[in-house]
Amino acid sequence: MKLSSTEAKNSFNYIWLLKRMFPFIKPYLFRIFIGFLVALPLGMLDGVTAYALKPYMDFVINGKTFDYTIAGYHIVITSLQMAVIIPFGIVIFTAIQGLLHYINEYICSWTSIKISNDVKIKLFERLAFMHPKFFDENPSGIVFSRYLGDPQIASAGLIDQIKTIVTTGCSSIGLIAVMLYSSWKLAIVGVLVLLCAFLPLSLLRKKIKKTSNQNMVIAGDFTTLCVETYSGNKVITAYELQNRQITNFNKMIRDFFNVNISLTKRMAWMSPMTHLISSVGVAAVLGYGTYLINSHQMTSGSFASFIASLLLLYRPVKAFGHALTNMQTTFVAMSRTFELFDIYPEIKNKENPIELKAVTKEISFENVVFEYEENTPVLKNINLTVKKGETIAIVGNSGGGKSTLVNLLPRFYDIKSGSIKIDDTDIRDLSLDSLRHNISIVFQDNFLFTGTIRENIMMGNPQATEDELLAAVKSAHLEDLIDSHAEGLDTFLGERGLTLSGGQRQRVAIARAMLRNAPIVILDEATSALDNESEAIVQKAMDNLMKNRTVFIIAHRLSTIQNADRIAVINAGELVDLGTHEELVNIHGGAYKALYDMQFRTQEKQSENA
Repeated sequence: MKLSSTEAKNSFNYIWLLKRMFPFIKPYLFRIFIGFLVALPLGMLDGVTAYALKPYMDFVINGKTFDYTIAGYHIVITSLQMAVIIPFGIVIFTAIQGLLHYINEYICSWTSIKISNDVKIKLFERLAFMHPKFFDENPSGIVFSRYLGDPQIASAGLIDQIKTIVTTGCSSIGLIAVMLYSSWKLAIVGVLVLLCAFLPLSLLRKKIKKTSNQNMVIAGDFTTLCVETYSGNKVITAYELQNRQITNFNKMIRDFFNVNISLTKRMAWMSPMTHLISSVGVAAVLGYGTYLINSHQMTSGSFASFIASLLLLYRPVKAFGHALTNMQTTFVAMSRTFELFDIYPEIKNKENPIELKAVTKEISFENVVFEYEENTPVLKNINLTVKKGETIAIVGNSGGGKSTLVNLLPRFYDIKSGSIKIDDTDIRDLSLDSLRHNISIVFQDNFLFTGTIRENIMMGNPQATEDELLAAVKSAHLEDLIDSHAEGLDTFLGERGLTLSGGQRQRVAIARAMLRNAPIVILDEATSALDNESEAIVQKAMDNLMKNRTVFIIAHRLSTIQNADRIAVINAGELVDLGTHEELVNIHGGAYKALYDMQFRTQEKQSENA
């Protein structure tokens, strides 16, 4: 599946999205509940300040004494005392509100990060087991953006926006309660006007979805370009491609600008529209409030309290609107995230797979047909049997299917038809873990991880003893590399091991394969990129690796495989020659002899020129 083709089609299916998200939210429900519980008084306390204006206006400004009897207790507070109590009370309530805000912020942030991490972990687990075809089809930047960026927006944004909605909702409820207490007639006018301010939001849902999805796609393209610029820096420098990269980057910047400015043009009018609607509401309230005061249906204190509540209500209502807008972006990210969860590896274990313990007889390819793209076969009816302990070399023209053939054995890809068997058992019936545990592979460009030489070798067998590790180092002829560094095996390698030479990287990879001690070894053009001196050392290491094992060698240089038990020649996806070096070189007009003669003549010319 190509990730760039996703469209976040379920971003409006809110119930479905929340159901999918619930398993990640469930472990933290108690903390979320506490956070929302704190949000209730946090929002409600906004109404306290507004309400405080009523007694301040009625008693302090007008110089009245508060005189009230409750449950037999007579309470008298002078206007001077009230002038001290009310401001002091506002300070206390504000301090309490600040403390609650801190607690709420901490709980919500902790929960958001936890949920985001859990989603990322689950997605990374899926990514780690994804089949090679998935990585063939999707650029690294798109993968990084989708598997790291989308979950962050989806999970962190969800809790943050819900927190905002709860807090502003409670604040609105508290302020509306004060408005209703001050005058239910005026409250109806004010609330109706504010509700009208939310109507434009419904018109922008689809535009927000489209823009959010486009932004996330562009973000993936950004990452891809940056990764390519980093990884391909030598090619970029050698072929003077800097301007090409800059041009592509500028185009993405323009696309990003155009996408966002398009949304801004549609959203920018919301703010003046909201202000206009609010001003109409305030004007209506002022006119109607004046009438109520003059007709003695409302005190000036109640009116001041009402106006304060109405003006304070504008902030949470505006925040509420922004939260709803941002929530749509969150839902787009959630939809894209769960699209990732719905991608399953094409290559997986069948039900109740067989465990491969060892190779006792042979490996056979029977009428194997394989294609990367439908109706474009790369391998055509390959029939080949390799006995236990046999070394078979696979040669042929470039692009003929040599690497593809050996990549089918560990099930990097699955065949279209036919079968590949180990000891008469189809490899599709074997568990992937046991199959791959019995295969060691040395590639042409071996990937070394950031870490020490020891860590990279031990990846072949994490349970290996120190003696087994040292034996693998010796067999791979790595002693000179180890001795040349003060830290020895604990020498730290940079990214991809680029601080080592090509031959050194190959020998580390051979030591890793040696430590795995698998009965099947695949050498995929392991020396083709090396100079003659490095090749000679690596060849010695490979000879040690090949002892008493079933070996598949893909080689470009025919001189390196003349001692193989048999040589298979694959051209254009077909097995065209099979036999020993002596047998094949004596077949007049044979494919192997043609390759051999061509390389032999090339070597003669090189010797003459030297």
